[in-house]
Amino acid sequence: MIHLFIPKERTTQISVAMIWLFHISGALGILYGNREFFLQTTPINLFFTLALLFVNLKNPDRRTAWAAILAFSLGMLVEILGVNFGLIFGSYSYGENLGVKILGVPILIGANWVMLSFITGAIGEALWKNNKTFAAISGAVLMVLIDLVIEPVAPIFDYWTFTEHVAPLSNYIGWFLVALPIQLGVQYWIREKEYTFSAHLVLVHFLFFGVFALQ
Repeated sequence: MIHLFIPKERTTQISVAMIWLFHISGALGILYGNREFFLQTTPINLFFTLALLFVNLKNPDRRTAWAAILAFSLGMLVEILGVNFGLIFGSYSYGENLGVKILGVPILIGANWVMLSFITGAIGEALWKNNKTFAAISGAVLMVLIDLVIEPVAPIFDYWTFTEHVAPLSNYIGWFLVALPIQLGVQYWIREKEYTFSAHLVLVHFLFFGVFALQ
């Protein structure tokens, strides 16, 4: 698996360097600089990270677009149901640091579902080259693990807050059940996965949020 982290193409090398720069700068800014300023730039960071992901996609086609549409649409739908009716994930609401909202859900949350689905789907395929079902399950589990690290930090960063102040078990079960059909779409529709940028971005998520979760 170590070879996945070695960028070979120039575009990938630059992209990997940029996401590490973004997140290290952000972490230092939040820890030692203007905390509110850096947290308010979250939408910009997420937008550029998503843009870099798409720049690094291998031969994207209509099926890639369908996978992105599935992740965005299903992600937004379940989030809207969660925020407005307390369904699937539990009762929670979004803060002000993730940008413009639709029915209480930031648009960038839909984009985040796309990004997380694509990068974890790539890792899932790297683990299970010849079994799309196992690859999809692995990708869904990895998405839940990322959410597990983000959840303790989310209310501190004013991303979102659960009514119970702690994410319930239903949140993680819901994440897996929603992520799985999206992952199946990613596995069957995206023919060529991008591994290196995805591996770095997954690691960045664990380290960035892990630092703050352990504080």
